[in-house]
Amino acid sequence: MPRILVIEDESAIRRVLVKILSEESDTYQLEEAEDGLKGLEAVKNNDYDLVLCDIKMPKMDGVEVLEAARKIKPETPFIMISGHGDLDTAVNTMRIGAFDYISKPPDLNRLLTTVRNALDRKELVVENKILKKKVSKNYEMIGESEEITIIKDMIEKVAPTDARVLITGANGTGKELVAHWLHEKSQRSAAPFIEVNCAAIPSELIESELFGHVKGAFTSAVKDRAGKFEAANKGTIFLDEIGDMSLSAQAKVLRALQESKISRVGSDKDIKVDVRVLAATNKDLKKEIEEGNFREDLYHRLAVILIKVPSLNDRRDDIPLLIEHFAKKIVNEQGIAPKAFSAKAIKLLKSYDWTGNIRELRNVVERLIILGGSEVTEEDVKLFASK
Repeated sequence: MPRILVIEDESAIRRVLVKILSEESDTYQLEEAEDGLKGLEAVKNNDYDLVLCDIKMPKMDGVEVLEAARKIKPETPFIMISGHGDLDTAVNTMRIGAFDYISKPPDLNRLLTTVRNALDRKELVVENKILKKKVSKNYEMIGESEEITIIKDMIEKVAPTDARVLITGANGTGKELVAHWLHEKSQRSAAPFIEVNCAAIPSELIESELFGHVKGAFTSAVKDRAGKFEAANKGTIFLDEIGDMSLSAQAKVLRALQESKISRVGSDKDIKVDVRVLAATNKDLKKEIEEGNFREDLYHRLAVILIKVPSLNDRRDDIPLLIEHFAKKIVNEQGIAPKAFSAKAIKLLKSYDWTGNIRELRNVVERLIILGGSEVTEEDVKLFASK
């Protein structure tokens, strides 16, 4: 049920607004405040889906209410109510953060349309916040070992900066988790996070994928297309498995890092981009440089900060926490009853050689959850997860 606060010192106008809104929908929960101070106090102590606020009021005017409310409840939409002489001020309130304004006396259709739009926007903001929390949970970094604690500390220091980061480690260790956390804890977290798996894209298409192309640049280029760098503008691009990128694409990435501009395949026009670059690889890039497969100048551009993600065998103390985390997640996904792992089962799993790292552990936990008994035992591990 949408909760709406009306802040208006003129009782006649206040009654009209409340009457119009109550007739529009019996689901609206309407509350009133007769001046700015009382209105701000109500905003502080309650969660409103919408606030209608007059601009000229005694004690505290609407602009002051809006500015204060934006600091404590930035997601709450405000519709400002303006007299004829307040129109310039009303327009200025939108720069501060008001959703819109309506003039006195309120036009019925304009008022109701603006209220509906503001409530729709609030609903979208809430949904996006919930979705972002869900996305963040998908990329939780689980572990309390010394190795993983060092990485978490590095992320806290590096994330707020725009420093480029090269993440190294074997397949399945969680390099993409580090990249996601660097983005989510950065100043760019509200902007796009664009992932590119360089190993999964054919070498002849990688430049088009990264930088886009113009119509006619090659046989299948039937229209202009923006690339990943443009899509990541103001945000972060994550170049996963960058050790598999072709040398020609490496040259273009180097230019993008040096000059903050790219050009689409088949075009001479430069496009300015503001992108933070994170990269990851399971290869020894210094060895690749020696063999002529990777540009040394690009390596030094990318490796401003180096983060090496340890193998699961190097952080065995985290295995019980990872098992618990995966078990909870899997039973929720599969819609089955929760299952615990016996101490002996966990001890046996800790002793295994996890060549496939965390990715392999998750698969094994899922197999044991599905095939094991009501409690996953040492015998279940020997039977279904033998190495």
